[in-house]
Amino acid sequence: MTFDRRSVLKGIGAGVGVAAIGMPAVLRAQTKPFRIGFMTVKTGPLASGGIQLEQGLNIYMKERNNILAGIPVEVFTVDTGGAPAVALTKMQELVERNQISCLIGPLSTQEALALDDVIRQTKTPTVSVAAADDMTQRRANPWFVRVTATSSQCSHVMGDYAAKDLKYKRAVTIADDIAYGHEQNAGFQQVFEADGGKVVQKLWPPLAVPDYGTYIAQLKTNVDCVFAAFAGSNGFRFFRQFNEYGLKGKVPLLGGMTAFDEALLQQMGDDAIGLLSVNYYSAELDNPANKKFVEAMRRDYKVDPGYYGAATYTAAAVLEAALKTVGPKGMDDKEALMKALRTNKVEDTCRGPVSFDTYGNVVGNVYIRKVEKKGGRLVNSVIKTYENVSQFWNYGPEAFLKNPVYSRDYPPAKNLEP
Repeated sequence: MTFDRRSVLKGIGAGVGVAAIGMPAVLRAQTKPFRIGFMTVKTGPLASGGIQLEQGLNIYMKERNNILAGIPVEVFTVDTGGAPAVALTKMQELVERNQISCLIGPLSTQEALALDDVIRQTKTPTVSVAAADDMTQRRANPWFVRVTATSSQCSHVMGDYAAKDLKYKRAVTIADDIAYGHEQNAGFQQVFEADGGKVVQKLWPPLAVPDYGTYIAQLKTNVDCVFAAFAGSNGFRFFRQFNEYGLKGKVPLLGGMTAFDEALLQQMGDDAIGLLSVNYYSAELDNPANKKFVEAMRRDYKVDPGYYGAATYTAAAVLEAALKTVGPKGMDDKEALMKALRTNKVEDTCRGPVSFDTYGNVVGNVYIRKVEKKGGRLVNSVIKTYENVSQFWNYGPEAFLKNPVYSRDYPPAKNLEP
């Protein structure tokens, strides 16, 4: 693969890939650039999310003329296609050829798990949007900080809300048959059942399944809800077929973090009105950083930002705060940069205030959202806020980490019905 400045500009967007463009000559002469590797997905079922990842980062860099904390920035973007093996190859290129100082990404849980060892070996500060639980739990990586949420972090919240607020007793879970889906459903099950509910059926379509008909035909309908935990555009595809099979209005759908994402919400049509989902973000959040971000996304890309766009916009804000802490002289000090990334509290991100636990995972607000129509467009309105949510829910790290990592088989499915 040829990776030169022209390819970087093409990949990340004009004016973002090479920070020297439009930069004051004095600044160019005095400060060498801080090199960011950016890992996204532009092909396959995760592409809709990967495109928003790029858009969110583009906007943040554009707003600051490619200068963070007074330091010029170069961004080198790569497309992994969501494949762990490709992510490993791209990571090697970023580290060896482009000599990056920091990585933003990757997108998917399986990519993050594949990169774990190389991140450790190369000591590359990584500001991740991937949700792989154990990267900040039993196998906590000292060079890894997550600004979004673990796969299960928001699902804990939905499990609590479904049992306590909605008074649901019986649920079905369905998710992509990958680590991200396993961990989301497990988090929901853990809290929902601890609060008195029962998960009576669990279904696992492959990530790239062409049709959900076989799985929808299996869905139990004598339940209070279906918790759907899909990635990329799969949530939209499942929702469309769920309605085509006549289940709309018969069984309530609850969405995981990315099931009913804003990036696809307008395509879902008015049938989506009333859908409930859980996320660390909503484009409807009323704070200055988010208002500015949403306005820019609508202006530049004609879309509302969702999970993925907010992920990189938040990642860049957290990185900028860390660079302010270490300053130009400390930007090559990897240990100092990681300490700043993990210990700073950043108050003014688009998702609200964020801090980090000792494992490198974000502590922040999580929102229950309801699809409504405002001003002719569908939005995820916030109907309840859970503040300062930890990846460990209310169990505490020591008790939580004594258990196996969430998976297809943990927590054990004790209430399944034939």
